Amino acid sequence: MLHNKIYKNKEKTKNINGMLLLDKPTGYSSNYILQKVKILLQAKKAGYVGTLDPLASGMLPILFGITTKFSQYLLNTNKKYYVVAKLGERTDTLDAYGKLISIRPIKIKKSHIYQIISELKGETYQVPPMFSALKYNGIPLYKYARKNIFLPRKKRKIHIYNIKLIKFSKKYFSLNITCSKGTYIRQIVDDIGEKLFCGAHVVKLRRTQISHYQEKNMIDINKLNYYQTQNHHYFYKYLFPTETIIFDIPKIVVTNSDFIQIFQGKKINILNKESGSYQIVLENTKKFLGIIKIDKFGNIISRELIKE
Repeated sequence: MLHNKIYKNKEKTKNINGMLLLDKPTGYSSNYILQKVKILLQAKKAGYVGTLDPLASGMLPILFGITTKFSQYLLNTNKKYYVVAKLGERTDTLDAYGKLISIRPIKIKKSHIYQIISELKGETYQVPPMFSALKYNGIPLYKYARKNIFLPRKKRKIHIYNIKLIKFSKKYFSLNITCSKGTYIRQIVDDIGEKLFCGAHVVKLRRTQISHYQEKNMIDINKLNYYQTQNHHYFYKYLFPTETIIFDIPKIVVTNSDFIQIFQGKKINILNKESGSYQIVLENTKKFLGIIKIDKFGNIISRELIKE
């Protein structure tokens, strides 16, 4: 549970750059937690990647300053979740926070669940739930759903890389799921429940990994709050540099004069490199300066840069 009293630094807002992996507590929206962290750290600019439902806990990346420019590289990576579902009951939100819409008898065996989850692995399509943050005409779908307005949604391609049954009992089952971006775990649980002819909904959901970032890299907001009262610079211990987000993108080393020309948008030809995205780092300091994209002729066709 989040302590209501958040320490407020009396200093002016600060230019913080980097990423904090916050362990979001259950019961709060992702945006609520973001605002609390901004107040706590007096950050001038911050945003989060990958919305977690109020019921969900776990890894919520909070990006600060220039790091927000590279959020899409993290958003597009795989995620890992631990989920507990209750059988025999279906809700409108597909989780325990919703209204109960059906109760059915549970007449299944463990082998039935094994069979169903084995069929889910791989590339498939998923219709996003109405109770989601996806927008229609600029308005989140959940706002329509709360007014009993249900809109058609397009199927979206997703990939379930791994799905493993952890525990099964008469009324509950739990799973570990590794999936692509845009996958709704609530919808997976609902689909399993319907295939079992008894219904199911999420009662616990925790995100344990995004990209290569592990659960051990997270910090609890109450712990962060406590230590900030002792030392205003404590959070830097948990701050990841921007370049760790794009660790798998190859590098191009440039001189300071080269970077100035790239920054000014001048035409520069990058030789002996395949088309695609590249990190650019400064020759002397190896400092990360941004990302460029080049075509097959070595021409720079897009750039996301940090002013040196």
